[in-house]
Amino acid sequence: MTTHHGDARRGVSVRSYRTNFELDEDPVSEGGIWLNGGANGLDWVNVVTRNGLAHGAATTVMHSPAVDAAAPLDQYGHHSALYDDPTALLKGEWGRNQYAKARVFSRNQTEKCFQEVELRLRSTITPHACTGYEVFWSCRKTESAYAYIARWNGKQQDWTQLGLLTGAQFGVKDGDLVEATIVDNVIRSYINGVEVMTVTDDTFDSGSPGIGFNFGCGNTYVDHGFTHFEVDSWNS
Repeated sequence: MTTHHGDARRGVSVRSYRTNFELDEDPVSEGGIWLNGGANGLDWVNVVTRNGLAHGAATTVMHSPAVDAAAPLDQYGHHSALYDDPTALLKGEWGRNQYAKARVFSRNQTEKCFQEVELRLRSTITPHACTGYEVFWSCRKTESAYAYIARWNGKQQDWTQLGLLTGAQFGVKDGDLVEATIVDNVIRSYINGVEVMTVTDDTFDSGSPGIGFNFGCGNTYVDHGFTHFEVDSWNS
């Protein structure tokens, strides 16, 4: 693996992986090493790969404040169409300390929905449950752009904000490099090698890395995604 943030504290690599998404697959599998939000988690959406791009599968709902208000409610009183992010996690055992890096693809940036690229750390997915840490950035370069770190607690819509920054400098554009690390209980976010946020959380001590995209982007998922993804993991 390439030199990355956190190397000063890095132990012997437990497991690593890299891909340029060369296969056209729905959902992404790459020989059966990926778990997907719809196929395995049931309550979320799959990630697909086509023409060297990993992106979310198309959904019928476009997310906006108006759509939020009009969406039907489930038995818990939540908007049933919300927070079903396209998600894919790598299978197997990984070191507790993890580093993920991905190259962004972004075109036709819009304010009509919340296009995001997401890196997952220490995550799990099983039927009706998805846990772990999500580090993500909006695909826009306007004042409404943001960088965010969240904890997924299990059920759809059950998540906790750990960090949020807003402003054009926290959004990403085509070709940008995004990185995320978790070392012990410290989670860091980077854009093009520059650290943008640090948070701490002690909830999850193990799990898999992966990728994802925000819910409710309708047919615009082909406009944002990743062209490269790599991850390394190690134990202290």
